[in-house]
Amino acid sequence: MNIHEYQAKALLRSYGAPVSDGRAVLNPEDAKTAAGELDGPLWVVKAQIHAGGRGKGSFKEASAGEKGGVRLTKSVEEAAEEARKMLGRTLVTNQTGDAGKQVNRIYIEDGAGIDRELYLALLIDRVTSRVSFVCSTEGGMDIEEVAHSTPDKILSFSVDPATGYQPFHGRRIAFSLGLEGAQVKQCVKLMGILYKAFLEKDMEMLEINPLIVTDKGELKLLDAKLGFDGNAMYRQPDIAELRDETEEDPKELEASKYDLNYIALDGEIGCMVNGAGLAMATMDIIKLYGAEPANFLDVGGGATTEKVTEAFKIITSDPNVKGILVNIFGGIMRCDVIAEGVVAAVKEVGLKVPLVVRLEGTNVDQGKEIINTSGLNVIAADNLSDGAEKIVKAVKG
Repeated sequence: MNIHEYQAKALLRSYGAPVSDGRAVLNPEDAKTAAGELDGPLWVVKAQIHAGGRGKGSFKEASAGEKGGVRLTKSVEEAAEEARKMLGRTLVTNQTGDAGKQVNRIYIEDGAGIDRELYLALLIDRVTSRVSFVCSTEGGMDIEEVAHSTPDKILSFSVDPATGYQPFHGRRIAFSLGLEGAQVKQCVKLMGILYKAFLEKDMEMLEINPLIVTDKGELKLLDAKLGFDGNAMYRQPDIAELRDETEEDPKELEASKYDLNYIALDGEIGCMVNGAGLAMATMDIIKLYGAEPANFLDVGGGATTEKVTEAFKIITSDPNVKGILVNIFGGIMRCDVIAEGVVAAVKEVGLKVPLVVRLEGTNVDQGKEIINTSGLNVIAADNLSDGAEKIVKAVKG
């Protein structure tokens, strides 16, 4: 689960991290009041969407010379005007894709004098199962580009959970970033704050880009991006309340209500599979036969007829789907349950595209019998390769 920058900064501020004062704006009428509550003399106006690259992004139907989603202004009136210009429009960045995201929130904050821009992140290292710090002197840039072009400028190390964060971790980061004097002490304290927040709030990612050294020689978080473990939200009700459903794909949001693992993709063949590994294999073999999957969908090992029905409805709600492949290996999941769900869904929402069903495993004969006697126009498949070949052929003619 992701949250907006202004929410991330409010959370980190509550832990004692140094961030600029700011105000969130949800409608144009409040922009001037919000800007007027800040001291200036510089006001930074930032579009709030769940995507990076806002400063380099562009609005659809932008006028010539119009700025991106982060704008520096020099008066309350100018800040309010820039906020009004951005609200309700669609911002396209290198992370949103061509569709972009609609800007429903603006964050206006005090400007900061910048001496240096640095990069800092805390992540879960899947190899060591530990929290890792990642830092670089190349702040303000995409860390992927830094890793590709100048990997020697990135320091990464994990923290032993037996000891937790220690001051020497902070000093190691400070020296790597070229900090001096009082800045080293500031860095040691700040890294401890961020590490504590990361653990206590069940984060998966904490990215500060850039972390700046101000013109007064102090460290400050100029931007903040936080991601949380969705499986831990039951014990983080305050974080769950920050969820902005307008930033999420409607199909993915609907799938989450039924505990379905669904991710929308750009292809034309919808997939309904049980098991993450089998779902990945199904997508791979669709690509092997010359088509693209429209989604990742794992109905899980304990799916009910209702869940399967909802999964089918979600797949068919995607206008890009030109065909559907149901690939079920019945272990814990029974093939007859899947078959009943498919039949129920087709009778409820109709079937306007080719449907290939491959069933194998527990109660496979009962499942096939349900499909065969349903009266549906379903193409049967003997195995995964056969199913992929048939659905691709049906879609591409």
